[in-house]
Amino acid sequence: MISFSFLGIEKSYSDPSGKNLQVLGPVDLTVESGQFLCLLGPTGCGKTTLLRILSRLESADSGKISMGSGNLGYVFQQGALFPWMTVESNVMFPLKAKGVKSGLCRSRAGEMLRNVGLYEFRRSFPHELSGGMQQRTALARGLVTEPDILLLDEPFASLDTRTGIHLQEMLRKLCRSLSTTVVFVTHNIEEAVYLADRIAVMGHRPGRIVRDETLSLKWPRDRLSSDFTGVLLSFRQTFEELVDQ
Repeated sequence: MISFSFLGIEKSYSDPSGKNLQVLGPVDLTVESGQFLCLLGPTGCGKTTLLRILSRLESADSGKISMGSGNLGYVFQQGALFPWMTVESNVMFPLKAKGVKSGLCRSRAGEMLRNVGLYEFRRSFPHELSGGMQQRTALARGLVTEPDILLLDEPFASLDTRTGIHLQEMLRKLCRSLSTTVVFVTHNIEEAVYLADRIAVMGHRPGRIVRDETLSLKWPRDRLSSDFTGVLLSFRQTFEELVDQ
C-alpha cells in the first residue's frame, strides 16, 4: 500500500538580489506504507525543504502530492521542545491539540515516556535534561499520536556518536513496533545505511533524487560486517561524487 507520493515537485526561492533560485526539482518519489526511507544528501540539497513540503509547512511551486488521511508526526533537528513545559506536558501537547481528554493524554504520554526511558524525568523541564534526553523527549512527542507517517529532520546530528547510535536503535525498534512509515533526513551515510529500508540520495542545484535503492541488508544489522561495509562504501562513493560537483 502506498503511504504517499511526490510527482514533479519543484520549489524556488528569491535570493537577496531578487533572482529566482530553484532549490528543488523536479522530484518524483513514492513511499510504501511502513517503509523506513532515509533522504541522504549534502547540506543545502533541499532535504529539509522536501520534508517541510510533505508536512504542509511549506507549499511546492508545482507538482502533486498524494497522501492518505492519516496523521503526521514531526521531530525537528534541535527537538523544539517548549521550555516552559515539563517533559510530560511536551509529550502530551499533540494529544491535547487533537482534543484527547486529559486523563488519556497523561496515560499515553506516560506509556511513550516509558518506551524511551524517561518516565522518571516526566516532571523535569527541558533545560534540566541532556541533549540526548531532550531528543528522546522529542521522539516521544513525535510518536505519541501513533502517526501514520513520522518525519525526522536530522534529529541526532548534534549528539555524540555513542548517544546517536543508542537513539538510532531506539527509533528503529519503536517504528517497527508501530508499523510507522518514516522519512528520515540525514547527511550521515552510516546512519542512513543502519536505519533505512530504502535510501534516496539527493543531489543539489537544484535538489533532485540521483539514486534510489532498497537495501538488502538483514535485521539486526551489524555495522562491522562485510555486507554492511560494502553498502556503506557504495553510498559513500555516490556522496563524494555529489560533493565534488
